[in-house]
Amino acid sequence: MDIREQMVEMGQRAKAAGRGLAKASGKAKQDALLLLSDLLESEADTIAKANQLDLDAAAERGLDKARVQRLTISEKVLGSMIQGCREVAAMADPVGEIESMIKRPNGMLVGRMRVPLGVVAMIYESRPNATVDAGILCLKAGNAVILRGGSEAFHSNKCLAGLMHQALEKAGLPRDAVQVPPTTDREAVAEMLKLDEYIDVVIPRGGEGLIRAVTSQATMPVLKHYKGVCQIFADASCDIDKAVSIIENSKMQYPSGCNALECLLVHKDVADTLLPRVAQSIGPKGVRFKACEKSLPLMDEYAEAATDEDWGYEFLDLILAVKVVDDMDEAIDYIARYGSNHTESILSEEYEHCMRFIREVDASLVVANASTRFNDGGQLGLGAEIGISTSKLHAYGPMGIKELTSAKFVLMGEGQIRD
Repeated sequence: MDIREQMVEMGQRAKAAGRGLAKASGKAKQDALLLLSDLLESEADTIAKANQLDLDAAAERGLDKARVQRLTISEKVLGSMIQGCREVAAMADPVGEIESMIKRPNGMLVGRMRVPLGVVAMIYESRPNATVDAGILCLKAGNAVILRGGSEAFHSNKCLAGLMHQALEKAGLPRDAVQVPPTTDREAVAEMLKLDEYIDVVIPRGGEGLIRAVTSQATMPVLKHYKGVCQIFADASCDIDKAVSIIENSKMQYPSGCNALECLLVHKDVADTLLPRVAQSIGPKGVRFKACEKSLPLMDEYAEAATDEDWGYEFLDLILAVKVVDDMDEAIDYIARYGSNHTESILSEEYEHCMRFIREVDASLVVANASTRFNDGGQLGLGAEIGISTSKLHAYGPMGIKELTSAKFVLMGEGQIRD
């Protein structure tokens, strides 16, 4: 069987499994998630061994630090996966929920019912934890899912998928509701993206190159974000101590994350006070600053002059662009030009300034007085996420359970006919 035939067969099996999963009880799905959480805990050593095979191969290939960090299943990452299973299991099942029911003048009741999307294909790089996140969210939302991770995480993903198969079967649900292609050949992705007859939506998660490649080839809708170029604007009224802490967390807590801070915009009235504090706080910890002409003298030996290419750049590293602005208007204009509709934050003690920023800035999450790192499904109460969408159809922001469903209209009548 060639790759084309393999992928068609996988799509057919996913379509059939999706139909079965769509009518599964909420109890069966909850059982599968709790079984999976227990398996992840009891099979920690097996998971670690599979992950080490991938890490060894990554070292031989010379993968960069950011990709290795994403590839690693640490105790913390595994714990987050286990907790995600349990949190998603405890959430209300959205499938079948009827919302917005209204009564028409002729007595008919019209509403909308939450339904699964159908079959979701997930294409992603590194991040084996995304295998579990995507699997559990799709399961809860009644969707079958095809998980095509990067070749660098093949052993980890195969191991995790095997545990999901065990949980599905023990709960009486179709094993084919979660599938991982058996090959690392890139042709499998190209063939999968032709399967609009079986796959309802594809979600790419990774670098901009991957996402643009998927978007250009897919014959089905794509939910995506190209990159995460996130800014913080420190307003003239910001609390300096809070600001330093938030900036450090946004940049350093996980520098390779798509919600990490990439550019700091500072109001001119607080630049002389805030920027030296920022430089002394995170400069000695390895952060290097790409500074504008006004900020460069304030950042000590940790800064170098920024170039035009540094504005709007996703560093994914301990590098931070810094720019002094005259006012909020300039900050918002900068974000409109260089932002990526991902995450933007304002630091301000003025309520009206915060609300204006929240209203006017276009991003999937707009934050006031907190870290950009909170644009994450788990942190926002979704349990886990399958990705962050910066396109506004069909979802905007982290995609949790509800975002993995659609809504169909339902009409309940008593014999009415149309005139």
